[in-house]
Amino acid sequence: MSELPKSKKLINAVERCVDENLEGFVAVNPGLRLLKGHRVVLRADLDDYKASGKVAVLCGGGSGHEPAHAGYVGPGMLTGSIAGAVFASPPPSTILAAIRAVGKGNTGGVLLVIKNYTGDRLNFGIAAERAKVDGLCVDMVVVAEDCALTSADKTAGRRGLCGTVLIHKLAGALAEEGKPLEDIVTICKQAVTSMGTIGMSLSPCSLPGSGPSFHLQPDEMELGLGIHGEAGVSRMKLLKAKAAVATMIDHMTSPTNATYLGVNKGDQVALVVNNLGGTSVLEINIMSKEVIECLESRGISVQRAYCGSFMTSLEMAGVSLTIMHLDDTRRRCLDAPTEAVGWTRPLLPRGVKDRTTPSVMCGDSTDVGNLVVTTGTGKHVQEATSHLLYHVFHGVCDTLIASEAQLNTLDTQSGDGDCGSTLKAGAQAILQHLGTESAPGLPLIQPESLLLSVAAIVEQSMGGSSGALYSLFLTAAAKELSSDVSPHAWMSALQSGISAITRYGGAEPGDRTMLDSLHAALQCLQQHLGKMEPLEALEMAVKHAQDMAQKTAQMKAKAGRASYVSTEHQTQPDPGAYAVGVWLGAVYQAIKTNT
Repeated sequence: MSELPKSKKLINAVERCVDENLEGFVAVNPGLRLLKGHRVVLRADLDDYKASGKVAVLCGGGSGHEPAHAGYVGPGMLTGSIAGAVFASPPPSTILAAIRAVGKGNTGGVLLVIKNYTGDRLNFGIAAERAKVDGLCVDMVVVAEDCALTSADKTAGRRGLCGTVLIHKLAGALAEEGKPLEDIVTICKQAVTSMGTIGMSLSPCSLPGSGPSFHLQPDEMELGLGIHGEAGVSRMKLLKAKAAVATMIDHMTSPTNATYLGVNKGDQVALVVNNLGGTSVLEINIMSKEVIECLESRGISVQRAYCGSFMTSLEMAGVSLTIMHLDDTRRRCLDAPTEAVGWTRPLLPRGVKDRTTPSVMCGDSTDVGNLVVTTGTGKHVQEATSHLLYHVFHGVCDTLIASEAQLNTLDTQSGDGDCGSTLKAGAQAILQHLGTESAPGLPLIQPESLLLSVAAIVEQSMGGSSGALYSLFLTAAAKELSSDVSPHAWMSALQSGISAITRYGGAEPGDRTMLDSLHAALQCLQQHLGKMEPLEALEMAVKHAQDMAQKTAQMKAKAGRASYVSTEHQTQPDPGAYAVGVWLGAVYQAIKTNT
């Protein structure tokens, strides 16, 4: 059987990756220190902290869950952290070294916060017992808040997941307040039983030097997996964000699930939306929106919400949700200040502590309904011509929508793969305003106002550089139709549009952009319009534009996003130039069919 390919990692050596991770972390954060000879990160002001007699809070476990646990070391959270190898519990000797470092000379004692995994319980337990023999005061809180398991009789029990970070925050805040060890233990244990976590994965993670830890089909997702890639409770087809959130919340809170968390209407909770490592910020924000809306629709008050990477699983794509019931103590501790760099605190209005979903701020942005220009003084066309313009714009929009996939494919070589989708968005917006032939929503009777209206529509609906370029093109073209709507006036409009793109966009013909096709069409019209029927000249112009679009495959990009891409990867026509050939062809076909 062939060996699975190893995943790509930016490391120097597998056996040194944990140590170099910690060395890099403290190099960036010199308020922390490494304990010599151990994978232990400590507060740099440790001596002063011990002298204060406050409880020292330690946490640890396998590496690969960054920012946990070193990211939570700092005033207001952990006193120190202990790292094992990737996904492996640290040895008792290292844990004991950390306990001695923070416990000796500290009258407050030491609290160990660990996740409910067999290796962690055993190794931290051994170290704790040895520390007690040394005369140190040590206690332990085991976090086991996993709500995925459908049976409560598993030997290993519920797993400790991202909820552990909330216990870090509670314990650290209570320690800073000077609370005694036994009180902190009691409060933290009560909090563990008042929260739950469930995860959802879209892709596996891979240990340094190894291949993926498991396999998911492109259209699959897994519910309830562990932070080390342990199997979840079910695999299912990929769901949209809203449905995925509902599935997770339903499983977490269902009484039919032996490990469920009871959440009822009127409850006040804290929520953590945790990136498992490889999920984009865009997706995490969408998930946060959906979770808050889901809980609020059930009458649950989400008074504290946190979103980010808190407890990861290397590069696993996915998310976990943690819900904790709130009381006054938990609120106070969550709100307490901390300098730990891994703790992400939300931005609230000044003087406000309880989170509420804000209303939309009213502004002076242009209303979509006002995009259509109806006050123009430009020359009017005959009714038959206005009907022809209706078919032209409808045909262009239909053709661009149908060309979405083809244009996106071309754009993957030289851009971000969205050229077709961007033009489709503009086309759909135009169609929404176009109305019907008998009751048009755009000023088809007045070409100047028509182009100005379309310019405003694409500027708003397409966005980015494409929307700006087409808006420039149409706006500049419109003024040429204020007093003349003859074929030569339309040619002048094309020329003015090209000049505007060149002036503001910085590109010129020959730079492998949309200008190449536009310029080819203009040159053809300048040569032949007046010497033959306008439709024949247009047909030739379309052919010249489409031929030039094909030739861009051999050009070197000198403008636009494609100019940053290596020439060897640019073997297909420029998508912008190709799109011009597409819509010019649609213009010709519409005129030919309807005249």
